[in-house]
Amino acid sequence: MTLIKIDNEEDFKKRLDIFMTQYLDNVYPRAKVSSYIDENDVFVNNKKQKSSYKLRLFDLVEFDENKLFDFLNPDLTLKSWEFELDIKFEDEDLIVINKPKEMLTHPTKFDRDNTLCNALIYHCKDNLSDLSGKNRPGIVHRLDKNTSGLMVVAKNNFSHEILAKQIREKVARRKYLALALGEFELKEGIINKPLVHYIKNDVKMRIAENNEGLEAITNYKVLEQYKGCALVELELKTGRTHQIRVHLASIKHPVFGDSLYGAKSFMRNEFYNLKTVEQLLQSYYLSFYHPRTNELLEFRLEEEDFSKDFIKVLNFLRSKNEY
Repeated sequence: MTLIKIDNEEDFKKRLDIFMTQYLDNVYPRAKVSSYIDENDVFVNNKKQKSSYKLRLFDLVEFDENKLFDFLNPDLTLKSWEFELDIKFEDEDLIVINKPKEMLTHPTKFDRDNTLCNALIYHCKDNLSDLSGKNRPGIVHRLDKNTSGLMVVAKNNFSHEILAKQIREKVARRKYLALALGEFELKEGIINKPLVHYIKNDVKMRIAENNEGLEAITNYKVLEQYKGCALVELELKTGRTHQIRVHLASIKHPVFGDSLYGAKSFMRNEFYNLKTVEQLLQSYYLSFYHPRTNELLEFRLEEEDFSKDFIKVLNFLRSKNEY
């Protein structure tokens, strides 16, 4: 779900359909956005509202961006993309893959043809679940474009429902490794801070005030500490957009290379020659119960399977900069 707090006076008394049309960069006709609002679940302060609703300061607007995209793009057909996937496990119900960096999980307004979904269509043909909408075939959970690592994909709706439930009920476990800037005083802890979307930036999240946002909980543990940077293990208890990146930035330890969340201001001089494509964040551990056999499946990437950027910087820290 997308949750936006109205904290800009420019949006005060603005109609809900006008606000959402502008949020979508005026790409779609207002009449079509208005129809979606009136026919579907768009909530303001947890109450379904009509397109004519006039916003007030500090309103919370919530909607399902996947359903909205499908409604606004009824004739969209995803293209097949021939791309060699790094498959760690596959059977008739699911696939576990190591998603590379610089690849979107699903089509967006930025790229509709060269995403993981397009590659999955090439590999699986029609054998993918559709419970996340036709824009996200097989997708049970996602990784950011420049976050690499393990993902599970559902090949049918039976598997999708069970896998999604395991993630929702915290039965499935997802662990990440990040290279986080700064030197941690607390070597492990829990970050429990709700998140909301920025109004003027639909790809950026922020910490919500007064606990009014979407629940977001991340456990972290420092594995290796270096001068100015640490190798940190993180486990998601919820799965919000950019959760780890926002949470680490909120405790003044942004992920190395993460320009969206202020990493540059925390960089030491000796790090500037280490060029990376955005954040050094790696999904390295995934476990869940097989939806059909109920067998526990565990997957863990070795360092050689990490992104090249991650390996490069980690090797630098270990060889030059270890405490």
